[in-house]
Amino acid sequence: MTRFLLWLLSGLVLGGIIHIIVILTLPALADQSVWNRVAEYEADNRMVVLPPVVAGEPNPLALDPELTYGLCRVDLSQGPAYLSGTLPDAFWSVALFNETGIINYSTTNRDGIGQTVELGIFNAAQTRLLAQQQLDIAEGLLVVESPTDKLLILIRLAPPHQAMRARFENALKSIRCGTRS
Repeated sequence: MTRFLLWLLSGLVLGGIIHIIVILTLPALADQSVWNRVAEYEADNRMVVLPPVVAGEPNPLALDPELTYGLCRVDLSQGPAYLSGTLPDAFWSVALFNETGIINYSTTNRDGIGQTVELGIFNAAQTRLLAQQQLDIAEGLLVVESPTDKLLILIRLAPPHQAMRARFENALKSIRCGTRS
């Protein structure tokens, strides 16, 4: 009887260890990361307006149908990234996601920024160059340091009425996003 309980306990411990290893390694093996899912939008170094979310249709990015979205993919290993433009006078937010979908930085128009977005995004090495004044930046640029090089920049706009959605989408199209060559 003791031998049976020992085997049972050993099997449970081994099963638990295998279970934990599989759970921790599975995300690293997944093909459908957030970074790969948004590749189809061809948003590398440019702002792309995402199609509106329609109720009852697939929503792979889990977007809110009431909001208008702009997306830009940047790779800081190619140089610092910049986000620049004017957004409508309504609620908006800007979020920087790393390639696994975790937010590195976020701001809204309620942070006292107003309608104009002037954001410089740098990795740690670029921030050091900036501190040593080896990189020139425009005055008034909001500097953000990212711990990772691959970033998704997502702008969310909340049109007060559906009739204004087209105007908000046009505002998103005018936003400049990407690394400067």
